[in-house]
Amino acid sequence: MEQLPSLKDTVTKYELLAKKALGQNFLLDMNITDKIIRTSLEAQNKPDFSGEYVFEVGPGPGGLTRAILKAKPRQLTVIEMDSRCIQIMQDIKSVVGEQLQIVEGDALKYEFKQDGIKNIVSNLPYNISVPLLMMWLKNIADYSSLTLMFQKEVADRITAEPNSKIYGRISVMAQLTCKIKVLFNLNPNCFVPAPKIWSTVLLFQPLKEIPAPETLQKVEKLTEAAFGQRRKMLRQSLKNIPNLAEICANADVPLTARAENLTPEQYLALALQL
Repeated sequence: MEQLPSLKDTVTKYELLAKKALGQNFLLDMNITDKIIRTSLEAQNKPDFSGEYVFEVGPGPGGLTRAILKAKPRQLTVIEMDSRCIQIMQDIKSVVGEQLQIVEGDALKYEFKQDGIKNIVSNLPYNISVPLLMMWLKNIADYSSLTLMFQKEVADRITAEPNSKIYGRISVMAQLTCKIKVLFNLNPNCFVPAPKIWSTVLLFQPLKEIPAPETLQKVEKLTEAAFGQRRKMLRQSLKNIPNLAEICANADVPLTARAENLTPEQYLALALQL
């Protein structure tokens, strides 16, 4: 890895100006990218990624890519849409060889299939961070961990508790499937270009007992309907569900509650009645 040019030299070489349309904000400080990997591994009580597979979405100039590779994964697969960044990944691959696999394409259409222990580590493109997370949560049992950076306001929504204005669908889905740990926050000045808000790195680890995929689909539909009319009582927002009163009674959920009043476990109880 010492053979590679600095991240700043890499950005200059490829004239890598971040594209707003791709939700890009680049991290060029290796101290920070190293910290992301170090704090994630420490929280998981792992020394490194030895023997495990890692996926990274939107590697950009490759700072986080280099930090992941230093943690000795069995294989790192990067998924990138920007052809300029693909060239940078090819430069890294020329040094590390087949340990790095490069996929040029849309992560939302990519099938994260790989036998063995899988992890995802990514400074997510902001414009697709929530759709990507929802996609992974539906198959969270396939992963050992997700170490992901979000805009802080999105991270706050993910970790929000019931009865708060920012509690919503993503809060319920994430908390029903994962143990979530806030690793640290990042000042906008850490990025190029600097976004207007702070960022947060979250660690997701699958719970020991995860609802079945078909149950999670029902939870997703329930939360979509309930939070779609979050100011209304459930008897109104969920009125299209047959036998709603009986279902709510069996789940010990009052019809007069609003979407934000229900815990993730209560949404699960409703889903199990459907």
